[in-house]
Amino acid sequence: MRPRKAAIIDMGTNTFHLLLVEILGERYTTLYKEKVAVKIGQGGINQRVIQADAEKRALHTLQHFKNLIDGEGITEIFAFATSAVRNAENGQAFVDKVLQTIGIDINVIDGVQEAQMIYEGIRLSGALNEEVSLMMDIGGGSVEFIIGTQQAVLWKQSFEIGGQRMLDLFHYHDPILPEETQNLFEYLESNLQELISAIQTYQPTRFVGASGTFDTLSDIYYASLHKHKTREESVFLLPRTSFDQISNQLHTLPKEERLKIPGMIPMRVDMIVVASCLIEFILGFLSVELLVCSNFALKEGAIAQLMGKDSLAMAEK
Repeated sequence: MRPRKAAIIDMGTNTFHLLLVEILGERYTTLYKEKVAVKIGQGGINQRVIQADAEKRALHTLQHFKNLIDGEGITEIFAFATSAVRNAENGQAFVDKVLQTIGIDINVIDGVQEAQMIYEGIRLSGALNEEVSLMMDIGGGSVEFIIGTQQAVLWKQSFEIGGQRMLDLFHYHDPILPEETQNLFEYLESNLQELISAIQTYQPTRFVGASGTFDTLSDIYYASLHKHKTREESVFLLPRTSFDQISNQLHTLPKEERLKIPGMIPMRVDMIVVASCLIEFILGFLSVELLVCSNFALKEGAIAQLMGKDSLAMAEK
C-alpha cells in the first residue's frame, strides 16, 4: 500500500489553518501545519458581508497555502469554509473567485456538518469515553455543541454566536465592564435555550472543549505550572478552579496586561474574553471538576473521514 498525501484547509471566521498529511491505512503523519489570523469576518460578520480588506487577506493566505501544497506535490485538497463565508451575501462570489484565481475548490459546510466533523476530530484525539460528554468548539462566527460518547452523537447543533459576533456586540470597553458581561449572559440565555434543554435531557457528566480558545486556556494553565505540552499529546486537562482563576484574570485585565499572561497567544487576546464568558455560562449547567481540552477539531475530523475512521464509516464496516 502506497501512502497518500492530502491537504486540509480549515477557513474559520478568524483563523485559516493548513494541514498537510501523509495517510497510510488508518495512520497519518503530519508533514506541515500553519495557522494565519486572516479574520475574514472582521468588520462585516454581523452585516453578513466579507469586507474588501478581509477578502484581500484571505486570497493572499490561500495563495500562500496553495504554493506550499504545490511544493509538496499534493493534488488532494480538502478546503472547508464555515460561518463567515456561509452567512455572507457575497460568500459565493468569494468562493468562485478563489476557484478561478487560485484553483482551490472550497466546500462551504453548514453548521450541522461542521458539528459532525468537530465530533470526528475530538473522537480521533482520544478525548472521549463511555460517559456522555458535552463538546464545544468556539469559532469566530459560530459555536458548535455536540452531546455524545466515544460511540455516537446523541445531539448536535451549531449556533451563530461566535467570538467575533460576541466581541462586536458586547465588548466595547477594555477591560470588559460588568454590565457588558451581564448583557452577554442574557443574550446567551436567550439564544441557547435548545442547548439548555438538551443538557437537561442527556445530562452530560463530562465537558470537552475543542481547539482554539481551549488550546490557549490550557497553554496558560500549563505555563502557570511551568510545564510544556508535548507534540505527542492531543488531550489536556484544565481543572475547573484553574479555569475560574484564568477567566477572572481575563475579565479584569486590559489588553496590554492580558498579552503579558504566560501562554497567551496574541491572535486570541481579544476574543478570549467573551469566549471565557461563554464557557463560564455553559459550566453553570454542568457539574464538572475538569475541562477536557482536545487540540483536535474540524481539520482532524476531515483526516478521520479520509482514513475511514469517522463514526459514519465505522458504523458501515
